Amino acid sequence: MIILSLLHPIKQVPVQVWTFPNESVIRIGRSTENQVILYSAVVSRRHVELRRVGLEWEVVNLGTNGTYLNGKRITQTTITDGSIIRLARSGPNIQIRMGEAAFRELSETLPASKMSHPRPDMPMVPTQITGQSHGEDDDSESDTQDRTTPVFPK
Repeated sequence: MIILSLLHPIKQVPVQVWTFPNESVIRIGRSTENQVILYSAVVSRRHVELRRVGLEWEVVNLGTNGTYLNGKRITQTTITDGSIIRLARSGPNIQIRMGEAAFRELSETLPASKMSHPRPDMPMVPTQITGQSHGEDDDSESDTQDRTTPVFPK
C-alpha cells in the first residue's frame, strides 16, 4: 500500500490523502487522466509518476518545471517511507507513506472526509492549489471543465 498526502503549503499537515492498495504506477498532474489531479499553474498535465519496482517505489519526473526531493531536482530516484516531493520549485508538497502501519497512523489522525480511495466507478476529486503561481514555465493546456474543487483552508 502507498499513501500520498497533499501537504498544506505553510502548516505542512495533510489536507488531502489518497490511498492506493494495489497499484504499481500512480500518475500525478493536472490532467484528469491522472490518479491524483492537482490544479496549479506550476504543475504539468503529467507531472510525476510513482512506480513500484519490486518492493521499492521510485519517483520519475515528467514535468517541465521539475520535481524535487529534499530540495534537489530529480529525474528518477528511489523513495523511502516519509519522503516529501515538491512539484516544481514553488509547487505543492506531497508526502509519500508506505505500508499498512502508515495507513493506520493517518486514519487515526485525519477525518474520513480527507481520505480518498480510488475506485474505477468513481472519478478522483481534483484538488486546486491556490496562491502557488510564481511565474514558472508551464506546459499549458488549460482544463476548461467546470467543477467544484476543494481549496486549502486559510
